[in-house]
Amino acid sequence: MYHRLLLLATILLLFSCKKKAGCDIPEEIERIPVTVEIERLEKPFFAANSRQDISTFLDSNPIFTERFLQRKNYPSDSAVINALYNLASNPELQKLAQEADTTFGDMATEKQQLETAFKHIKYYYPEFSEPQVKTFVSGLNQDLLVSDSLLVFGIDFFIGKDASYRPDTYDYILKRYERPNMVPAAMLLLSNRFNKTNFLERSLLAEMVNTGKAYYFVKSIMPCAPDSTIIGYSGQQLADVHHNEGRIWAHFVEQKLLYEKSPFVVNKYIGERPNTPEIDATSPGRLGTWVGWQIVRRYMERNPKVTLQELMAEDDHQKIFNESKYKPEKR
Repeated sequence: MYHRLLLLATILLLFSCKKKAGCDIPEEIERIPVTVEIERLEKPFFAANSRQDISTFLDSNPIFTERFLQRKNYPSDSAVINALYNLASNPELQKLAQEADTTFGDMATEKQQLETAFKHIKYYYPEFSEPQVKTFVSGLNQDLLVSDSLLVFGIDFFIGKDASYRPDTYDYILKRYERPNMVPAAMLLLSNRFNKTNFLERSLLAEMVNTGKAYYFVKSIMPCAPDSTIIGYSGQQLADVHHNEGRIWAHFVEQKLLYEKSPFVVNKYIGERPNTPEIDATSPGRLGTWVGWQIVRRYMERNPKVTLQELMAEDDHQKIFNESKYKPEKR
């Protein structure tokens, strides 16, 4: 019986993975043409054998040089060339670059994720032009850069727990610096271009709905990505917050927090923290952002004619909240 059940479980797992791989992307989105080429700039950079090679590298990549390497912040061209040559010839940084190359390989996974995301964005925003995509190993100096025309992944941040060097940050944040989280994190930054908000309204509810819209955007353009990689929770944390959704919501209501505007209070539920002890010592941080995501989801479920473009253009957080009729029951 055990072997038969194991075989059945394996078949179901393979079937579910196969189904998830397709993610039921509509044909009209799948056939939208996009061009995604990931240029691995760390390769020519670490192949440099002289300052002249670095100079050629900089001149060959002017937009990257200005935006990611911040060339204008150096007092002279010779200063930036010397600084970068020292990086390119650093044995420990070369080792990190080799680890990044081993981890990411040809980046076929990331290319597929970006193609899917860009197709979805073009479906809702036909005027969208996919940015140039590049990677770099900066010695853990910058993780991501997202602009209208350029997307840069600092892949040394996302090598994972076996890297020789890891980002200098708290453990609970470090757990999000993993390869599966990389493209969703970039798309979350990209959502800022489309997410209209009322900057004069800084209540906790407003921040919850605004961040909820951002997560909803990422899930809409990356339907294959698990919720856990979008919000940066572990699978267990995500299961726990779903199970305790009513209790979490009751805390916000009973403590009269929704219209609280104190930056200190708002940051407790929106900002980075290892946990939210006000609710439970074992609950993850940023619970306000997760609840905001559920509010937006409920709003879209109740308003099926509202498009993603219309959602992102809606800056009335109160309207979204009211029409969501969000009120999970406390278990």
